[in-house]
Amino acid sequence: MDLTTGSDLVPKARTTGDALVMAVRGEIDLHNSPELRTQIFDFLGKYSPKRLILNLSQVPYMDSSAIAVLVESLRRVRTFGGKICLTGLQPRVQGLLEIARLGTIFTIAKDEEEAMTK
Repeated sequence: MDLTTGSDLVPKARTTGDALVMAVRGEIDLHNSPELRTQIFDFLGKYSPKRLILNLSQVPYMDSSAIAVLVESLRRVRTFGGKICLTGLQPRVQGLLEIARLGTIFTIAKDEEEAMTK
């Protein structure tokens, strides 16, 4: 089911089975990470998915505030037995996750299709 977000940062979201898929777009930094947090938490509150798939293919950069949102979202998803899968990581974003050693707590997939099987 496609969901309306009304947000430039999260232009698309949909539910598929027990998964919530959100497409994120643009650079995520201290100025807009609170908006990302609000978007994610609103959807988590409504749908309590077992799997949150964040398509980051249109995110060329994120800073530590964005990482904090991802970690906080993971904590929330885990309260109802879920997990987060990140897809479409661009090199800078993937490098940041590797430096922070977060590749082990998030499931990483090349695309949404692969994420649905993990």
